[in-house]
Amino acid sequence: MRITITDNEKVRLTLEGVLVGIISGVIVSLFRWSIAKSLKIYQDIYIAARTNALLIIALLVLMVVIAVFVGFLIKKEPNISGSGIPQVEAQLGGEMKLNWWSILWRKFVGGILSIGPGLFLGREGPSIQLGASVGQGIGDLTHDNVGVNQRVLIASGSAAGLAAAFSAPIAGAMFVLEEVYHNFSPLVWITSLASAVSANLVALYVFGLEPVLQVPYQYSLPVKYYWHLIVLGIILGLMGRLYQVGTLSMPSIFAKTRLPRYIHGIIPLLLIVPLGMLVPQFIGGGNSVIINLDKYGTSLLLLVGLLVMRFIFSLISYGSGLPGGIFLPILNLGAIIGAIYAVFMNQIGLLPIYFESNLIIFAMAGYFACISKAPFTAIILVTEMVGSLKHLMPLAVLSLVAYIVVDLMNGAPIYEALKERLKINSKYLNRVSKFNDRLEVPIYEGSSIDGKYIRDIPFPKNILVVAVYRGEQQLIPRGDTLIKAGDRIIFMVNAGQRAKIARKLKDLINGIN
Repeated sequence: MRITITDNEKVRLTLEGVLVGIISGVIVSLFRWSIAKSLKIYQDIYIAARTNALLIIALLVLMVVIAVFVGFLIKKEPNISGSGIPQVEAQLGGEMKLNWWSILWRKFVGGILSIGPGLFLGREGPSIQLGASVGQGIGDLTHDNVGVNQRVLIASGSAAGLAAAFSAPIAGAMFVLEEVYHNFSPLVWITSLASAVSANLVALYVFGLEPVLQVPYQYSLPVKYYWHLIVLGIILGLMGRLYQVGTLSMPSIFAKTRLPRYIHGIIPLLLIVPLGMLVPQFIGGGNSVIINLDKYGTSLLLLVGLLVMRFIFSLISYGSGLPGGIFLPILNLGAIIGAIYAVFMNQIGLLPIYFESNLIIFAMAGYFACISKAPFTAIILVTEMVGSLKHLMPLAVLSLVAYIVVDLMNGAPIYEALKERLKINSKYLNRVSKFNDRLEVPIYEGSSIDGKYIRDIPFPKNILVVAVYRGEQQLIPRGDTLIKAGDRIIFMVNAGQRAKIARKLKDLINGIN
C-alpha cells in the first residue's frame, strides 16, 4: 500500500487550508481584540486602585479567582498550558493526539483571562495553537483525520494563527516550515500560505492596514555603522542564551513553592496588581512598549530598569504555566536591548541617537532569531510587523551573529527544548501503531547519504521507500536509484513509531552513528 498525494488532493487540501484560514482568522482576531480591550480596562483599574484600598482588595480577590478558574481549565486539559507551540510540534511529529475542541475553547478562554490582566505573555503562541486546533477540527469534519492530510491542515492552521495574531502572513507560513514542521514540503508550504493569507485578510478587515509595530525611523543605517550589528549581535546572543536557560529552569523553581502545578498562575497574577499600579504603561505583552521606546528619552537607568523588570517577570509569567506565549515578550526584550545599546553608544559618541529606532527594529529580529533559532522567520516577521523592506540587510547580519553566538553555547531552539519536556501519551502511540503513515525527509547538501544508491543506505527496519522527488519529478525508487542533495524521500512507516523513526532517519542522514 502506497500513501501518495494526487493533484486533486493537493487542490482540495489547499481549499481546505483557505477554510481553515478564514475560521482561524475570525477566532484569533476575536482573541486578539479581547486581550487588547481587557488590558486597557485593567490598566484603568490599576490606576484607579492607587487611591482606593477596597479596589486593591477586590483586584487581589479577582486574581485569585482567575488563577483558580484557569487552573481548573489546565487541570482538565493540561495541553493548554504555556504557548501551545511545543504541543503543536509534538502533534505534527506524530507523538501526540490532542482533543481539538477541548483545547480550542479552553485555550481561548484561559488565554484571555491570563493575558488580559497585563501579564508579560504573548498572544501568538495561543493563536498558533488555536489555529492548529481549527485545522485538526476541519480534518476531522472532512475525514482527513489520519496521517499526512490532517498534519498539513494542522500546520496550515498554525500558520493562520500567527498570521492573524501579527498580521504577518509570510512569517506565519515560514514559521511553520522552519520551526514547527521542520520541513519545506511544497504541499505544506502552499497550504500554509493559503491559510495564512486567508487569516490575514480577516485580521486586516478587523484591525486595519496599519502595521502591528509601526516604529518610525528617519534614516537607513549606513554601512560604516554596520560594526555595531556585530557587537549588538553578540550581546543579543548572550542575553538570548540566558533567556533560554531561565525559561527552562522556571518549572523547577515554581515546584519549590509546593503548590500544585496547575495553580502556579496565582503567583504572577497576584504580582501584576502592584506592578500594574506602579507602571501600568509597561505591563502586557509589550506592543505599546516597543512602539514608544524611542519616546522614553535617553535615560539608561530607566531603560535598564525596564529590561530587568520585563526579563524577570516574563520568565515568571511564562514559567507559571498559564496559557500565553513568549513570542511577543521576546521581541519586546530585544527591542529594549537595542534601545539600551543605541543610547549607550550615543552617550560615548559612537552612534547618532536618531539611529535608535533602527537598532530597536534590528534587535527584535536578532533576539527572536537566537532564542527560537529560526532566523528566516525572525527577519520576515519583523519586516512585516514594521511594514518596511528597507531593513533586510541589517536584519540578516544581526540575526546571523546572534544565532551563531547561541549556537556556539549549545543553545537549542526554545520550542524544541520545551517539547522535549512534554508528557507524551503512550496510549495514543499504541493505538495508532496498526496504521501506516507517510514520512517525508529532505536530503540536504553535505548529507551522509548524498551520492549513494538506495541499496547501499542502511535505512531503519520496517520502513518502505515509496517515492523520491527531485524537484517536481517523482522517481520510482529502486535499488540503483541514486540519492542526491535536494531530493525528498517519501517513506511509509508505522504511525506509532513515526517520531522515533524520524529521529533515526535524521541521525542517519546527518551522519550520526
